[in-house]
Amino acid sequence: MKISIDNALGVMPHALSLRSQRTSVLANNIANADTPGFKARDIDFRAALQQRTQMVDAQSSAPMRTHPDHLHIADHTSRAELKYRNPLMPALDGNSVDTQLEQAAFAENSTQFLTTLRMLNGRITGLMSAIKGE
Repeated sequence: MKISIDNALGVMPHALSLRSQRTSVLANNIANADTPGFKARDIDFRAALQQRTQMVDAQSSAPMRTHPDHLHIADHTSRAELKYRNPLMPALDGNSVDTQLEQAAFAENSTQFLTTLRMLNGRITGLMSAIKGE
C-alpha cells in the first residue's frame, strides 16, 4: 500500500508556509510605519490557502513528467498574492500603515503560526509512533 506523506500531513505544511510569508509582510508593514508614501500590504490567508491546496490537488492528479520536453507544472510553493490594505485613517504623507492594526494582526498571525506548528508536530509524532509500532 502506497503512503503519501503529503496526504498524511494534510494542509498544515501549506498553512505554515503561508503564515510564515504573512509574518514577513506584516513585519515589513510595521518597519515602514514612518516611511512616506508606503502602502501597507497583506495576504488573504483563506483565499491563498484554498488556492494553494487546489493547485496541489491539481498537481497530484496531473500526469507525471517523465521526459525533459514535457511541460512543467508550476511549483505549489510560490508566494501568495499580496493585496493592499485599505487605511482606516489615511496619513497626510500617503502612508497607509496603522501601527496598532498591524501589531494586532502580527500577534494574531504569530499565535496561529504556533498553533499550526503544534498541530503539525502532533501529526508527525503520531506518524512516528505508527511507524515504530507503539
